[in-house]
Amino acid sequence: MTSAINTYKALVVKKSSGSVYAYDAHLTDLPLPKLNPGQVLVKVNAAAFNHRDLWIRRGQYPGITPGSTFGADGAGVVVGSHDKNDTLVGKRVFVTPMRGWEKHPDAPESHTATLRFGVIGGSAWLRLGTFTEYVAVDRDQAIPTPNHLDDTQAAAWPLAGLTAWRATIINGQVKKGDTVLITGIGGGVALVALQFCVAKGANVYVTSGKQEKLDKAIALGAKGGVNYKDKDWRKQLGVLLRKNNHGLFDAVIDSAGGDISELGKIVKAGGRFVCYGMTAEPRITFTMREVLKNYKLLGSTMGSRQDLIDATKFMAEHQIVPVVSHVLDGLESADEGFELIKRGDQFGKIVIKVRHDAQSKSKL
Repeated sequence: MTSAINTYKALVVKKSSGSVYAYDAHLTDLPLPKLNPGQVLVKVNAAAFNHRDLWIRRGQYPGITPGSTFGADGAGVVVGSHDKNDTLVGKRVFVTPMRGWEKHPDAPESHTATLRFGVIGGSAWLRLGTFTEYVAVDRDQAIPTPNHLDDTQAAAWPLAGLTAWRATIINGQVKKGDTVLITGIGGGVALVALQFCVAKGANVYVTSGKQEKLDKAIALGAKGGVNYKDKDWRKQLGVLLRKNNHGLFDAVIDSAGGDISELGKIVKAGGRFVCYGMTAEPRITFTMREVLKNYKLLGSTMGSRQDLIDATKFMAEHQIVPVVSHVLDGLESADEGFELIKRGDQFGKIVIKVRHDAQSKSKL
């Protein structure tokens, strides 16, 4: 990469100046970072929103750091390296969305002063983010993008793919022939979870508050779906299971929280409940009734870098393409993305296609 480029644009966290949010997303110029040993410079071509970006703007996320860059998901091309002979230069990559969890099978390895788990983008001790034209990362945090994905699709992959992999394959132990319920279909994690389960050969059912999202999920391979706004939605699921001769659910991949006992009649004894979010209720009700049915309740959050590598290999083998709902033009359009997430109308990920100025294009 040429030294002629000295600055780049990034969307940074800034204390509110009177907007409806606790924090503003401020587009600013930053000095191009000097690469440390072992680091590479990624030219970001696409960056994707997550709900945590909205929570940061609302002041509802831990460790928010003014001056840090928004965004945990990003993809592009390596344009520089501290090592002048680095073979990764010129390769398409996506950025690992977290730090501090390398390969332990159960949880992040440590929470010490030198090794803590955190998601990049806008908060905690990790000031780097992906809503930017360029980002410097350690070389092993730039993972090669599978050839069947473009940069927009690759940007939609890391955080959702990792979280879904952990929930479905590792904690949910979904296998061929299982019958699985995925709640709240439409978000990035739930959709990749659906794609994983379908690729595994499972029979998948979904819930949503909108019929349009149910129809789209069925087009992606779900066997059926129900609207959770209907009072008898659990009964409807039972009818679908009997109609399709799929027995009872082996696993429930849940983003909502709430009362597990309400699903007791349609989940088999020993069934697995995997919760990766609580968008409906801040708690899960687990009574002696569930104990006697040997239900397994598992919390699931993101995963390790090794999990992400394994998930990416599986995704490439099965030619899975993350669902992209909206593609926005340039970092300047970020406010539109925040509003889309707030409304909850998206089906899949909201991605910003990062534009680079003419000077950048001519010098790389």
